[in-house]
Amino acid sequence: MDTTYDPAQLRTFLAVAQTLSFTQAARRLGIRQSTVSQHVRRLEEATGRQLFARDTHRVDLTDDGEAMLGFARSILSAHERAAAFFAGTRLRGRLRFGASEDFVLTRLPEILESFRRDHPEVELQLTVELSGTLHRQLAAGRLDLVLAKRRTGDTHGELMWQDALDWIGAPQLRLDPERPVPLVVFPPPAITRARALEVLEEHGRAWRIACTSTSLSGLVAAARAGLGVMAHSRGMIPPGLVPVPARAGLPELGGVDFVLLHGNRRGAAQEAADALASAILAGGDRLHRGTVGTEGP
Repeated sequence: MDTTYDPAQLRTFLAVAQTLSFTQAARRLGIRQSTVSQHVRRLEEATGRQLFARDTHRVDLTDDGEAMLGFARSILSAHERAAAFFAGTRLRGRLRFGASEDFVLTRLPEILESFRRDHPEVELQLTVELSGTLHRQLAAGRLDLVLAKRRTGDTHGELMWQDALDWIGAPQLRLDPERPVPLVVFPPPAITRARALEVLEEHGRAWRIACTSTSLSGLVAAARAGLGVMAHSRGMIPPGLVPVPARAGLPELGGVDFVLLHGNRRGAAQEAADALASAILAGGDRLHRGTVGTEGP
């Protein structure tokens, strides 16, 4: 029996898979939550498999849902390439894209490589910086598209997914409750740095800066060496680091949002930014469902 997969249903599936929320997927796509449920139900009927395990509290991908992720990305990519080819449109111009340091160890390079292959006439300029710095550069008109963090509760940008922040460190690290918490942090205006200092101050916990670096690789090296703890996204914990056990008594950090933000340029830059944003949204699960491995110490 021939089975046809509706691109609209696949886009909805990816949005739910990346946010693990029917509500957030509806907001991202600009459709009703009932439509999201309908798309998922029809896709599950087409596959004959359950793609999500869901109850009133949480949504999780099943094993078949995990398998569908790769198929959905491939189908949508082929669909978009065919549409662009027969429409006779080729993206051109310069695209200034900013990505926060959080994505250094993810599969973002794979998404960018695919985008450059599909749109060879776009001059892609990449800036890797702290989220706070990228927000400022976008506001100043120096970037066209930004992939970065924002504080939970803020509303600017297009929400990709939400994640919890964890204290992480080397497996062998032990914290002395009588001494200041050693911190491995980005410099200001880093969002994770600000949040770490806020919660420690709120709970009256003394702290000290053990390492500061603008490079995620530098912070990871310091943390793996046991210099201190980092505040980091739970879904993007670098290899060689683990969550600090609850018995260490560190206060909860709360959550963080990952968003796409568009600049104000129009014309070719706008079209290129929209195309890259679509590619990132389609492959967003690769950015926080596991990171690229690194060599051991």
